[in-house]
Amino acid sequence: MTAPQATTDDARDTPRAEVLAPAPWTPAEADGVRVTAVRTFLTGPQGCPYVVTRVETNQPGLYGLGDASDPQRPLATRAVLDEYLGPLLVGRDPADIEDLHRLLLNSGYWRGGSIEHNALAAVDLALWDLKGKVAGLPVHQLLGGKARAWAEAYTHVDGADAAEVADKVLTAVGQGYRHVRVQVAVPGRDTYGTAPRDAAEAARRRTRTDRWDTLAYLRHVPAILADVRDRVGPDVELLHDAHERMTPAEARQFVRAVEDAHLYFLEDALAPEDVAHFPELRAAGTTPLAVGELYHDPRAYLPLLVGRSIDFARIRIPTLGGLTPARKLVAVCEMFGVRTAPHGPGDVTPVGMAANMALNISSPAFGVQEAATFRDATLEVFPGAPVPTDGHLLAPEVPGLGIDFDERAARRYPVGAPLEHDRWALLRATDGSVHRA
Repeated sequence: MTAPQATTDDARDTPRAEVLAPAPWTPAEADGVRVTAVRTFLTGPQGCPYVVTRVETNQPGLYGLGDASDPQRPLATRAVLDEYLGPLLVGRDPADIEDLHRLLLNSGYWRGGSIEHNALAAVDLALWDLKGKVAGLPVHQLLGGKARAWAEAYTHVDGADAAEVADKVLTAVGQGYRHVRVQVAVPGRDTYGTAPRDAAEAARRRTRTDRWDTLAYLRHVPAILADVRDRVGPDVELLHDAHERMTPAEARQFVRAVEDAHLYFLEDALAPEDVAHFPELRAAGTTPLAVGELYHDPRAYLPLLVGRSIDFARIRIPTLGGLTPARKLVAVCEMFGVRTAPHGPGDVTPVGMAANMALNISSPAFGVQEAATFRDATLEVFPGAPVPTDGHLLAPEVPGLGIDFDERAARRYPVGAPLEHDRWALLRATDGSVHRA
């Protein structure tokens, strides 16, 4: 894979005039800020592919940064930006975010999809970043100002047994976290969210040799979670991610079985394809339910909100198409008493995390923020990246999203081969059938 580089094709910087017809309220000869180029960069300081977008303007030093990261389809997402959305944006006034978002969304007759929305999100975040810089305000102030001093964060721990997991939970508590996601390894089985125990298991992970066994998961994990709860006490919030690996019937069993663990929430007990079963899942127990990181259409949440079937919306701003649709979804969540728990693993760039923070700080609906541990290389490439302190995150107070991008540093961290992050597809069940990740 070649090192990340800016798009320099002159045709992309100067598309046809008829395509660039301005909004009817913007005279063609008007002065003001205009987009001059949309640049994309591939870089991998976190070990996964990042697609970063920089929207440049005719004002020296004024640009906005966006996040289009899709670790499984970075080249496709970048192509949408370079060949379609970027050229449509050049020459336009970046201030009209709502108009530009709808223009770009409608530019493809077959609208939607995760690839298109990740590309759209990159432009959208960059426009919000620009708007904050022009106004001299952090983006959370553009969204109404602060609703809280900071955002509670959660970290991840895993282990092979209750003693190991509980010890890691208490270590996280000692670091200031009040929310901790706990994952439990099922012996001899492929288990989501757990680190390999040795070199042999690491080698099997690379080829997904171990199989997924739902019965083993149902027998093993609920008892461990309950034991962890007994060991750490009631003063820490425990979370668990099932990662959409169960059928609706299995998920109902699991919800009943984890009652004694008193989870803060159970995440992705069902896949998006099984969303109609959430009312039955809700009726199976009292454990709060969280879902949403796989959704690319904000309207997919509406039946769950109206039906009071979930407690937390796991929004992923890049995949939803940016801050523009995400802020509207968060407002609807507030109306229905559902809290947000934004997706924030290492494959969301610090730019995307900063967008999360703009919503977290400004919305009464916020619940908790997933907090990735960014590598030193990532912090080098993205000066100003949000980093948890005492278990919480502060919103940047500088204009815009508060994140910068060091292009020279980014070039030192090329991304891997296109299929390197497609190992999700290799997971199989005990009978050899392909299984969801």
